[in-house]
Amino acid sequence: MNTFYGFDLGDAESAVTKLAKEDQLVPEVLTVKDAQSFITAYALLRNGQLIIGEGACYEPDAMVRKLRFKSRFLMDSSVVKDVRSFAAGVLGELYLNSDLIKGDDCSFYIGCPAGWDRNAREEYRSIFETVGYPPAKIISESRAALVSACQSRHLQVGYDILSKPVLVVDIGSSTTDFAYIMGGKEVELKTGGEVVLGGGIMDEILLEEAIAQSGDEKKIRKIFAESEAWRSYCEFAARRLKEKYFSDEEYWKKNECVQTVTIRYTRFPVRMTLRMNEKTADALLNKPVEKLNGRSFREVFMDSLRQAREGITEKQPELVFLTGGVSRLPAVKKWCQEVFPEAVMISGREPEFSVARGLAYCGKIDDELREFKQEIERLKESSTVENIVSSHIDELYRSAVDEFVEPILENVALPVIERWRQGEIEKLAEIDEILQKEIDAYLHTEEARKMMMKPVTAWLKTISYALEEYTMPICVKHNVPYSALSLSSYLSLSDIEIKVDAKDLFAVEEFTWMIDTIVSILIGLLCGGGGIAMIAEGLPGILAGALISLLVLALGKEKMQGAMLNVRIPVPARKVMPKSYFEVRLNRISQEVRSTLYKNLEKEKNEEITERIVSEISEQIEVCLTKMAEVVEIPLGSTGIYQ
Repeated sequence: MNTFYGFDLGDAESAVTKLAKEDQLVPEVLTVKDAQSFITAYALLRNGQLIIGEGACYEPDAMVRKLRFKSRFLMDSSVVKDVRSFAAGVLGELYLNSDLIKGDDCSFYIGCPAGWDRNAREEYRSIFETVGYPPAKIISESRAALVSACQSRHLQVGYDILSKPVLVVDIGSSTTDFAYIMGGKEVELKTGGEVVLGGGIMDEILLEEAIAQSGDEKKIRKIFAESEAWRSYCEFAARRLKEKYFSDEEYWKKNECVQTVTIRYTRFPVRMTLRMNEKTADALLNKPVEKLNGRSFREVFMDSLRQAREGITEKQPELVFLTGGVSRLPAVKKWCQEVFPEAVMISGREPEFSVARGLAYCGKIDDELREFKQEIERLKESSTVENIVSSHIDELYRSAVDEFVEPILENVALPVIERWRQGEIEKLAEIDEILQKEIDAYLHTEEARKMMMKPVTAWLKTISYALEEYTMPICVKHNVPYSALSLSSYLSLSDIEIKVDAKDLFAVEEFTWMIDTIVSILIGLLCGGGGIAMIAEGLPGILAGALISLLVLALGKEKMQGAMLNVRIPVPARKVMPKSYFEVRLNRISQEVRSTLYKNLEKEKNEEITERIVSEISEQIEVCLTKMAEVVEIPLGSTGIYQ
C-alpha cells in the first residue's frame, strides 16, 4: 500500500485523514465540505442528489435528512442504509477534491467503538465495501487514539504505553468508550464498550438554557419539533461554544462567551443567543437531566469510571489517556484523577482529530507489520535457525549431563542401594535393570523436568544471542523494539524465570511451551535406546567393590566380583557397610559417571538422531518466533524514541 486513510465516522462529527507510506509527518486532516471536522449528516434532494455535512442540516429541498445515526447502529437495523448513504457521500467528496484517486494502491482504516464485537465490525466493514471504498479495515477508536498518542512528537509517552497498563477514555458526543490496553493489546473490560453518556448531553442543557432565555421559546420549540435537522444544527453550535469556553475558562471568566444562531426555517428567521459562563458551566456538569434518569453528567461519568476500575482484573492503569472533544474539560481530568489517583493523565493537542490520525497511522503500521512478518517467515524458511542450533547442540548435551548426574546418583542410585542393603533386592545382578527403570521414572517426574529447565534456559540464552544477529536488523528496519524478537528478553541465567513484566507483552505461553518441549526431547534421548543403560553403567560394580574391602576370598578380583553379583549375600553382612560409605563412594565417582556418559552420548547420538533433535528444537524456536511476531501490535513507528 502507498497511502493510508483514516475515517473517524462519529455520531455528531466526522473527520478523514491521509498518510503516505513514505511520509514521516503527521497524517493530513482532509477538508470535506469546507470543514476538517464535518457534521455527520446527509440529505437526499428531490432531484436525487446526495449532500453531506452542515449543508444537509438545513437544505430546504431535502426529501430525506438524517443525523446522529451511528450511535443506533447496534440497535436499529435501518441505520445500515444511513451509514451507507453518508459513507457514499464522503467517498464522492474525496474523489471530487482529488484527495483520493481511483486505482490508487491505498486502504481505509475506519473507527468503531471498542465494545463492538467481531460480527458488528464485519457488518460495518461490509457497508463500506458495498459503497465502493478501497480495501477497508475496522479498528477500535480507542486503539487508534492510543496509536496517535504513541506517534505524537510532542507527547513522548510511547515507552510507557508499550510497557504499562493504559486506560483510554474516549468521550464522544453520544457515548463514552472505555478501553483497557496492556502492552499495546486491548484487554476486554467487564464494562467494555459504550456508556450512553456523551458531550451531547451538555450541548442539550446549554441549548435549553438559550431557548428559555430567547424570548421566542414557543416558536423555537415548534421549529425543533418539526425539524430535527435544525435542532441538531443548533446543538452543534452549542457544542462548539461549550468547547471554546472550556478550552480557556480563566479567560472567559472575564470576557463574554456568546454566539448568535440564525434559524432560517420559517419565512422570517429566528435568532437565538447561546451563552457560556460559570453558572452555565456548572449546570452542564451538575444539573440532573431526564435523559440520565434524573442524574447529572458528573454523577454518571464518575460511576462509569468506578465501574471501569472494578472491571479491570489486571494491573490498574498507570496512564489514563483522554480523547474526544469533551476531554478538554479540566473537570474531566480532575474526575479521572480522583478515581485513578496512581495514574498519569495524558491527552493530545487536538483530541477531535486523534482518532482519525490514529486510524491512518494504524494503516501504515499494519503495512509495516505485514512486511515485518514476511521477513520473519523468510528467516524461518532459511536454514539459519537449524545451523545455529546444530552448532551449539553439543553444549546442550553436556550442560544437561552436568545438571542431572548428581541428582540421579542422590535420588535414584542411593535409594536403590539402600533397598539392596535392607534385603528388598536379592542379588546385585538385579540392580542394573532396577536402576534403569527407576532412572526412567525419575526423569519423567516434575522435579526432574524443572531441574532440566535450568540448562535448557541457559543454553537458549546462547542461541538467542546468535539469533539476534539476524532478527535485530529486521526489527530496526521496521521500527519494532529489539526485545520483540529476542529470546533473551524472557530469560534469566540465575533462575528459570520468565520475566513477570513481560507476561502481558510477549508470547510467554508459547515460550514456556518451547522450553518444556526441548526438555521433553532431551528426556526422550536419555530414556531411549542405550541412554538409561549408559547412566546406570558401573553402579553394581561399585557395590561389589565395597564388599571386597570387607570379605576375604580366595578368588581373583574379577572372578570374585562376578560371583558376588549373583550371590544372595545375607542381610546382616550387607548392613555391615554403612549407608554413608556408599554416599562417599558415589560422590567420588560422579565425575567418572559424567565422563562415561559424555563418551556414550557421542556414541549414541549418531547423525540421524542429532539431525532429528536439531530439527525438532529448531521447529519449536521458529514457532516461538512466529508467536512473538504476532503479538507485536503497536510498533514504535518513526519517532525513534524506543530504540
